[in-house]
Amino acid sequence: MLDPRICPACGDRADVPLVEGTTRMCDRCGHRWPFRRLPLFALTGPSGGGKSTVGPALAARLAGRAVVLEQDVLWTAGLRDDVDGHPAFRATWLRMAAMIAQNGRPVVLCGTVVPPEFEALPERALFSDIHYLALIAEPEVLAERLRARPAWREWDEPRIAETLGFNDWLRKHAEVLQPPVRLFDTSATPLEASVDHTVSWFDDLSTVDPVHESTWRRTRSE
Repeated sequence: MLDPRICPACGDRADVPLVEGTTRMCDRCGHRWPFRRLPLFALTGPSGGGKSTVGPALAARLAGRAVVLEQDVLWTAGLRDDVDGHPAFRATWLRMAAMIAQNGRPVVLCGTVVPPEFEALPERALFSDIHYLALIAEPEVLAERLRARPAWREWDEPRIAETLGFNDWLRKHAEVLQPPVRLFDTSATPLEASVDHTVSWFDDLSTVDPVHESTWRRTRSE
């Protein structure tokens, strides 16, 4: 089975997936099976920071090396109805990214998220690390970008003010979050330079551990 919560031997669904190195384990029947525990890359930041602009170019640049996805594609009824950080929505994305990782490619997930919304979830165990890069902007630049969006996106002034507040909070707290969030200001940065910076962030953190990979392959062949 591809769902990383479900044991392929007994069919039990784990509330808290157990992962040890390159192996998933079933708490019920003791079955063990090979599991790629890759890093997840969260390209985050406030709306208007540049995620949706950088994302398509990033997908082209990282083609064959990573899978670039947009969080909002699953922002649907049910998943968006829960509160306190939308844990059902976040957990669904972690399971999706973990399934994709079994093909050998990490996921770059574009969408607003902060570490407490991922790190506390049971599905966090499915990844070796989660790396966070937030695209931010100066308040006046961010507000201008949001006001220029089409009407169907419903960016009224109260919603813009809320986003500016999050942008400011992120600037102040990024370094003390666990793990810390890297910041990159796109206020006066050309698109190509923003993409270059994001690719460099991915390159710096995406080195495959050869020991881990060889162990995974050996476990899979047994």
